[in-house]
Formats: sequence, structure tokens, C-alpha cells
Amino acid sequence: MNLAFFIARRMARPTPENRPGVMERIAVGSVALGVAVMIVTLAVVIGFKQEVARKMEGFAAHVSVTDIRGVDALDSQPVHRNAHLEELIRSTDGFVAMAPYAVKGGIVRTEETVGEVLLKGVDSTCDWSLFGEWIVAGGLPRVGDSIRTKDILLSRVLADRLLLGVGDKVEMLFVDGGERPRRDRFKVAGIYESGLEEMDRRVVLTDIRNVQRLSDWGPDEISGYEIRTRSLDEADAFARTLGRTLLYDEGDGTENLAVESVTERYVNIFDWLKAHDVNAAVIIVIMLVVAFFNMTSALLILVLERTRMIGLLKAFGMRNGQIRAIFLWRAAFVTLRGLCWGNLVGVGFCVVQQTTHLVRLDPEGYLLSEVPVSLEWGWWLALNAGFIVVIVALLMIPTAVVSRIKPEETIRYE
Repeated sequence: MNLAFFIARRMARPTPENRPGVMERIAVGSVALGVAVMIVTLAVVIGFKQEVARKMEGFAAHVSVTDIRGVDALDSQPVHRNAHLEELIRSTDGFVAMAPYAVKGGIVRTEETVGEVLLKGVDSTCDWSLFGEWIVAGGLPRVGDSIRTKDILLSRVLADRLLLGVGDKVEMLFVDGGERPRRDRFKVAGIYESGLEEMDRRVVLTDIRNVQRLSDWGPDEISGYEIRTRSLDEADAFARTLGRTLLYDEGDGTENLAVESVTERYVNIFDWLKAHDVNAAVIIVIMLVVAFFNMTSALLILVLERTRMIGLLKAFGMRNGQIRAIFLWRAAFVTLRGLCWGNLVGVGFCVVQQTTHLVRLDPEGYLLSEVPVSLEWGWWLALNAGFIVVIVALLMIPTAVVSRIKPEETIRYE
């Protein structure tokens, strides 16, 4: 039997003569508060990163291959489709799928207002899974049919601003090198809402042949390829590998091509997400410090309250290390109580937010319209285990006061 654990458990047993003191309750409360704040912080930070990354993947996939002269341009230089280029892309480790696309900057005009948009053309190989989740009215545009349609899919932000609904006709103007802008009319097939305001207010999707016709491109001319890899974490490595392959390739159709991962293409968004890691680390350190000082105060009071018991145990031959273990076990029990309450509050808030979306955000400043949370067993268990280990390890410092207690003085202590 572990004697230190046995004594600590008896000390923790509530009895009329052994009720938890004020400092012990404060320690439990500080641990609970710290754990709850850390759970919510990590759930929100991880949720932000996953949700924004997932939505960016829906708009731009993981990796893009474009003409180097058209990087970050509304009207890109065309890339010629050829079997050799597509085979190089497919043979790169990590490849999952790819789809050609074409983009052209334009202006939407209605009787009431105008708005700048990016018309993005896709074909039947486009992955519509995310946009299918985001549809709030109508349906997906018909693309890749034998007969070219002029269906478009636009966001609710644009639809509300332009006063458009499903089935409405809308005119778009496209300014080229000529004196007069080109114009075309489209039909609203569906309205989506991704919650990613920066993309929602400008991206409009249609059949790739509409963009090719407006750009005077042939059927084999596109803005580039959007490529999906096994995961976003592999996108940067895939882009570097494919970039080197294209750089040293001597075949036709691979010159002047740029390969960018989505994290490089939208570096401002992903750098903003990385900054949240620092904020989370600061919050966790602050909560650990607060919990440590409160636990230290409670532990010292527990030691002082048990001065006579410590003296008796020393007189019976118990060593300082065993006595310190008693109070470390006692501190672990207090920490566990605080963990239980903290997990109840923290996980409870996350579950409520996941189901009700109670806390909303301004998409202008936070990209998303609601606070996303992500609860995963891995980091949740690691957080709880790490908190216990760190707090108990740090509390070995204040328990050193046990070694200074002398039996001949403390047995008479009242």
C-alpha cells in the first residue's frame, strides 16, 4: 500500500471536522477557471484555423499552377492544356485531383447598383462538395454540359447588395484593351454563403467556356489548374516539388509556369491564423501561472494546518520525501476537482456554441460570421494530462517547507 496516498486520501475525505477551507475552494475555482479558459481558447483557435483553411480550400484548392505573368492578376495569361503537363502534375507525390479553371475580372450591373466581381469558370471536374453545403437558395450551375449555359452561382452578400434572386438575369461588363467594354448576360442559378466574407463578396462561378469566350481563348486555353493534395499540410511540399519538376522539364508547355500553395497565395490570411497560436500560448501560460500561485497558497495553508501531524509522522520515522508526497497527492486531488469543473464548463460552452452558434462575429474583421470551435480527443486529453503534470511538478517547490519542520517543536504546536 502507498502510505502517502492513503494518508492524503484520508485527509481529503470530507467530514464535519474536516471541511474544505476557503483557500482550497479558491484553488479549485482557479484551476476550474484556468482549464475552462484553456479549453475554450484551444477549441476556438483550432476551430478558426480548420474552418478558414477548409473554406479557402473550397475556393482555391491546395495548389495552383498558373502562368507566371498572370500571378495575382484579375485577367491572367492563358496556360495551354497539354497531356505532358497534366501527367507531370499527376505523377507528383501527394496528388489527389486537379481541375482546370479560368478567371476574369468584371463588373456586375443592375438597375440599382454595380459591384466588382471575379468571374471564375470551372468544368465538370470541379469539386462542388463544399459549395453544395453552402447553397442557401437555388442550386449549383450547370457546367460541362454538351450545351453551354450561362448559369452563375454567386454569394448571398453579392445577391443582397445587388438585389438579385434565383432566376434573375444580370448583366456583367468586362473591360479589355479595347475602347468599349464587353458585356454579357447571365442567369442566377443559385446563391451560396460560405461565411468567408473576403471571398464571398467577389467570387462568382460559371461554366469555364463562358470565361474562355469572354477572354477570346480557345478550348485548350485556361488560367491554370487547381490541385488537391492529401491534406493542406502537404500543400507547400507538393508545390515545391512540382515547381522544381516544371523548372527543369524540357518538354513543351511547361515554361513560364508558377506553382503556389494556397498558404502562399493567400499569405495574409494564413499569417493572421498563425498569429492566433501566439495568443493561445500567452493565455495558457497566464492561466497556468494564476493556477500555480493559488494552488501554492492553498498548499502552504494545508501544510501549516497539519504541522502537528507532520511532526508526529517525522517522530515515527517518516522521511521528508514521503511527507512531501502526501501533500503532492493532496494537491493532485484539488487539481482533479478543479479539472472536473473546468472541463464541465469549457466543454459545455464549446458544445453549446457548436449546436446553437450563439456567439457571432463581424466577418469584416474576423473573416467568419460565427465563432468556430473544434473539440478533438487528442489535444483535450493532452491538455488535461499536461495541466496536472505541470501543476503538481511546480508544487514540489513549496512542499520543501516540510523539511524545515522539526518534530520536537511541532508536536507541542497548538
